[in-house]
Amino acid sequence: MIDIRLLEPGDAEVYKKLRLEALLNSPEAFSASYEEVQADSIGEYQAIFQSQNIHTFGAFESNELFGVVTLIRETKMKAEHRTTISGLYVTPYKRENGTGKTLMHTAIDCAKSLDGVEQVCLSVIIKRDTVKSLYYALGFVPFGVHKQAVKLGDTYFDEEYMVMTLG
Repeated sequence: MIDIRLLEPGDAEVYKKLRLEALLNSPEAFSASYEEVQADSIGEYQAIFQSQNIHTFGAFESNELFGVVTLIRETKMKAEHRTTISGLYVTPYKRENGTGKTLMHTAIDCAKSLDGVEQVCLSVIIKRDTVKSLYYALGFVPFGVHKQAVKLGDTYFDEEYMVMTLG
């Protein structure tokens, strides 16, 4: 049975391990590099998991973390009506069972529960059609493209920005 829950400081090591896996499997999908994340301390993740404005949800089966997504609330007064979803990842052998969609619904529901939040934003590398179709199906609409947003070696990837209006 799959358990979706908010990550806690005690989950920091398994989260970092899964994040490193994500960067090895889909390096173009994330702005961070494997080397940068490898250098992150466990304490950094423990602090993030205690933040009031950052909510990282994990998908567990038999106490094994295999999927994650993060919702970040803007803290500036003029932007606190917005949240951003980032870092959606499901380990390859657990894909195609709806976990990504469930994680996204969890993050969106969290955004809806936050007082004053009106928008959920995200971005996606354009070549990632499977996840992009999930975002469209959930109700996200594109509002812009950043050409050559990510550079991996000599290859550039465009990034599409999307938004969902709540309410």
